[in-house]
Amino acid sequence: MAEDRESVRLIEAMHAAGRSVAAVCHGPAAFRPTKAPDGSPLVKGRSVTGFANSEEAAIGLTHVVPFLVEDMLKENGGIYSKAADWQPHVVVDGNLITGQNPGSAQDGGRAVLQRLAADAAPSKEHQQSTAAVADGVAHHRT
Repeated sequence: MAEDRESVRLIEAMHAAGRSVAAVCHGPAAFRPTKAPDGSPLVKGRSVTGFANSEEAAIGLTHVVPFLVEDMLKENGGIYSKAADWQPHVVVDGNLITGQNPGSAQDGGRAVLQRLAADAAPSKEHQQSTAAVADGVAHHRT
């Protein structure tokens, strides 16, 4: 998935449209080739997490996987953080949601739901403009 052109295209399109993009554990590997609309790496300057190097070492796969997620996120300019190994850790930076390990899946899912709810709720500006229009219609009728 980390090099799949269709996955890259979908992630870039969703991000550019301001939609939520989320990945947990090794999932952030899919951000390796992705770019932001300005052509920079998608994670550059963004707070992120993903499977930690120490977790990879603990399961003996450091020299098996094609690249380490933690290293890749840092190399692409991400502001990487982690919790203790195997502890849930989710990072939300705007529409980008990342989780450190499998134990982060539930909290990551909650973060996605919160983001979707926030996106679906009318903004205060939208509510005010809707109220102003409604008020104008009411005054026009009287």
